[in-house]
Amino acid sequence: ARYSFVYAFEDGKWMISHHHSSLMPQETVRPVKVTEEEVRSFFGLWNDALKTGDPQKVADRYSKDAVLLPTLSDEARYTNDRIADYFVGFLKKKPTGEILEGNIKIGPNWAQDAGTYSSY
Repeated sequence: ARYSFVYAFEDGKWMISHHHSSLMPQETVRPVKVTEEEVRSFFGLWNDALKTGDPQKVADRYSKDAVLLPTLSDEARYTNDRIADYFVGFLKKKPTGEILEGNIKIGPNWAQDAGTYSSY
């Protein structure tokens, strides 16, 4: 599977702003520095949320203006409720992911981690 995660610093923590796309969130006034290692670790936070089996815990990893283009659905998800709804069915498979390869790009208050991952 291909992936693309964009992260935004929001309410004091890094949140998924976009999943499976290359759009970037708007720059905010005060940039918060983030390292490539931190950006890569955000995948682990998402993966840990998957392991809880709780769709809302997974959806809570996404920012307020997130877009999810899911692997197992033709429906794009633009709201927290719709993102959580997708994970209701997806989490029944008890998924976990592993990054196979990726490329990290960092800008002022956004970061993208895009590449391939396996989900099992």
